[in-house]
Amino acid sequence: MVDVAAAAGVSRQTLYNEFGSKDGLARALVRREADGYLAGVDRALTAHSDPRERLTATAEWTTSAARENALVRAMLTGCWSERLPSPALSAVPSTSAVPAQRRADGPLPSPGDFVTLVRDRAVTVLAGPGTPKSATADLARSCELAVRLALSCVAAPPGEGGVAELVRSALQRQAA
Repeated sequence: MVDVAAAAGVSRQTLYNEFGSKDGLARALVRREADGYLAGVDRALTAHSDPRERLTATAEWTTSAARENALVRAMLTGCWSERLPSPALSAVPSTSAVPAQRRADGPLPSPGDFVTLVRDRAVTVLAGPGTPKSATADLARSCELAVRLALSCVAAPPGEGGVAELVRSALQRQAA
């Protein structure tokens, strides 16, 4: 905590007042990275007009974010390490009046939660008003397929063509 406080230009006591403990700080960091990842998902989902390209951009963002940030990779895959230990995913009791600490003390998303969050965001963006339930269900399956394919590419990076080619191919076959 001393090093973190010095790097942030605040006292160690300020960190403890804000986050409660080292675990509280770690949980807040995971929450911040999760929010940043999901903000990138939102940007990717609006980057193109074609729905397949939007899902492809989301898959590319997912693999890129995981490749560039070990914490994002661990959050998305659940593969934590000795150097990057897993925070407790369940909520921890909180009596803090500090909003940042209360939010960090809530449950953290699991890899399965990220699949659901990204799928649901994609469905919301891609389904227009008045879309029939059957079409929304098909769209949800396509969105989940793209998300799960991206996560598999995080765990085992693809060869030539990368995740974009895999997602385009899978979505094209599913539409056929």
